[in-house]
Amino acid sequence: MTWSFAIGRLLGSELRVHATFFLLLLWVGTVAFVAAGPVAAVVNIAFILVLFACVVAHEYGHALMARRYGIATPDITLLPIGGMARLERMPEKPRQEIAVALAGPAVNIVIFVVLVGVFRVDLTADALMQIEDPAEGFLARVAMVNLFLVLFNMLPAFPMDGGRVFRAVLSIWLPRVRATRIAAHAGQAMAFLFGFLGLYTANPLLVLIAVFIFIAAGAESSFVAMQDFGRQTGVRAAMITNFETLAEDASLNEAAAALIRTTQHEFPVVDPTGRMVGLLTRRALYAALTEEEGRRARPIAPHITRDVPTVPLGAPLEAAMEAMASARSPAVGVTGPSGGLIGYVTHENIGELMVVSGRG
Repeated sequence: MTWSFAIGRLLGSELRVHATFFLLLLWVGTVAFVAAGPVAAVVNIAFILVLFACVVAHEYGHALMARRYGIATPDITLLPIGGMARLERMPEKPRQEIAVALAGPAVNIVIFVVLVGVFRVDLTADALMQIEDPAEGFLARVAMVNLFLVLFNMLPAFPMDGGRVFRAVLSIWLPRVRATRIAAHAGQAMAFLFGFLGLYTANPLLVLIAVFIFIAAGAESSFVAMQDFGRQTGVRAAMITNFETLAEDASLNEAAAALIRTTQHEFPVVDPTGRMVGLLTRRALYAALTEEEGRRARPIAPHITRDVPTVPLGAPLEAAMEAMASARSPAVGVTGPSGGLIGYVTHENIGELMVVSGRG
């Protein structure tokens, strides 16, 4: 994810923090400092760090359960509004998806039970509504926030955990695409409610959560529809066949000339035998032209994106989509029987094919 950086690895997944997370810490610390002094600022920042440790534990609950079904979790990213475990794929069997979705809230229930049952944290009847009040005590607030995470995540609104359970239950009787669409619409309706409450109570964080839920629900619905389309379509139908390639020793001037005379956003780079060795994207070319101004006779080699995946001509479109996702590549090459490049596929032209086919 853009603007995030790794802070280490734990249980097989890279743990990442989004840069805006530190803005949250700064804001919490500043507000507490102004209101009650440096001690309050330290306590509140410590509370936020413990809160996000619980969020990380929640996400690892998903990751470890997914691992049981052979699904890896490359990374987990901390955001100001929570955490996000990036699974290689979601299990499509309803029981497995339900198990993965419930594993996160189950971790928060365990934390809550340990704090209340073992550490004897005393909770008042209205404690859940006073999470921000330091008078409630540090461990009491941690217990309350874990309970809140369970209640919030189990709302039947996609893409929250409850929404995934809702989608999985629906998919027992309905096609997965339709089940996802229904769950996504429920999520977007919930997002409107959160947004209204956020505006009514002047709570910017609630508005931000509403925007995230609305966008994520729509994106998941589109992704599942695209995935289903990819299973039914061959890569041959989606690949770009009218394109120019560049040699690895081509100069920046040659690449710039190709950019002007074509409408391509990326240029496959091939070796003398016609095999793909990488990709020169328009963005990388723009950056190179800026950096190398006055020295554009230099080769494009340092600016090529290497290890671009390829798929054979007879592969399903889903294989190309999975290859792009796993490699985080802007495109995937399509090879003929001899291994030479005969076309390539991008996310953009998959979307265009879906629209043309009436599936967009």
